[in-house]
Amino acid sequence: MRTESSGAGQGDDLALLGLLQLVSPALPIGAFAFSQGLESAFELGWVSDEASLGAWLAGVLDDGLTRCELPVLARLHRAWAEADGEAIVEWDTWLAANRETAELAAEDSRLGASLARLLASLALLPDSLSRETPALPAGAGYVTVFAWTAHARGIAVRQALLGFAWSWLENQLAVACKALPLGHTAAQRLVERLRPALVDAVDQALALEDDELGPALPGLALASALHETQYSRLFRS
Repeated sequence: MRTESSGAGQGDDLALLGLLQLVSPALPIGAFAFSQGLESAFELGWVSDEASLGAWLAGVLDDGLTRCELPVLARLHRAWAEADGEAIVEWDTWLAANRETAELAAEDSRLGASLARLLASLALLPDSLSRETPALPAGAGYVTVFAWTAHARGIAVRQALLGFAWSWLENQLAVACKALPLGHTAAQRLVERLRPALVDAVDQALALEDDELGPALPGLALASALHETQYSRLFRS
């Protein structure tokens, strides 16, 4: 198993480049195929322009990522650093239980599997024969594999969370540019608007206790469920 130091100098540079690689749209794991219910929100007329898209994304960030993926990513990062296999399985299972539709569950498992296959080709999977490093849980979800990769690349917890949130935002805006009459300049305006919110989300996520976790996104869950039978669609979720 190959891991990278997060110390000063070259280690910091390698960690930064590792994070950029991990959150790049060019990473071949198929994230571009999923909209996380956003395409259905377009179809239903809930999101139709720049203003409504900004409100939707801010809501998902505040009531979803801030209370679910981001704080659990921090816990999984720590569990990998401590070689705590029990905690890794526990949080991976917790995340799977919080996927409210078949599409959202499939997205998480498929992206996790795709990232794990990529890591195997790069000799970056945790070594299941090592006494120091637990193996990935069977069918590990995307956040769990992302957390391992961040740990293996020497990426600090806070930077891993920022990178994950940035990747989510970039993917959602790419969906909107494909499925809405939303230009790339409008997408960049939303980036400028939401960049501070990403930082706030990470701050909040790092401060939450275990009993404060859990998403509250009934609108997204409904949109995702309706998307499963949507007649015409571009995305798998």
